[in-house]
Amino acid sequence: MLALYLRDLRLGIRAGGGALTGIVFFLTLVAIVPFAVGPDLNLLARIGPAILWIGALLASLLGLDRLFQADREDGSLDILLMSSDRHLLALTVLVKCLAHWTASVLPLVAASPLLGLFMNVEPAGLGAAALTLLAGTPAITFIGAAGAAVAVALPRGGLMISILVLPLCIPVLIFGVSATYGAVADPDPFLQPFLVLCALTLFMAVVGPVAAALALRNAE
Repeated sequence: MLALYLRDLRLGIRAGGGALTGIVFFLTLVAIVPFAVGPDLNLLARIGPAILWIGALLASLLGLDRLFQADREDGSLDILLMSSDRHLLALTVLVKCLAHWTASVLPLVAASPLLGLFMNVEPAGLGAAALTLLAGTPAITFIGAAGAAVAVALPRGGLMISILVLPLCIPVLIFGVSATYGAVADPDPFLQPFLVLCALTLFMAVVGPVAAALALRNAE
């Protein structure tokens, strides 16, 4: 499993510049928001955490189509399916998700405090945004793995993945933004939505790989 993680991590860094593409998309989204809402710094500060979360969510979806597609094209996915039982295949999917998150999504989390400065988000909000993204974006990857497994047999499955995954990511987005707002707004709590966000990630870490493994089995 460690060898598989390192292999997918190297492929994720080399293939297509996934991390750089996500950061550029994230930067572009954050940069155009002030032009859309105007130069009101107070308004930008209020909507900043939500924009950071929406940008990270959309940028996280960019590379999901490559999660299994490259393995299908070179035949390694067939080898994994033939050599793994159902439980081992789910563990294999989990490892591939962690490698994808490390290569493509973790750089977005690291860049979020810097991008938050464009939105006039105060320091506490920047730290909370980075912390909630660190806790919540793995859940998006696990959900996306199930969508990528469903669409792996389709010739153009990238759009299908987004259609399948986005509605399922709404709870993660809600609690992530709520926790970030709770860190900067006194009446709003931070700990409760943050704990729910962590629970969603742990839940999806089990459900997502299992659903993806079943979808991969049925796709063959």
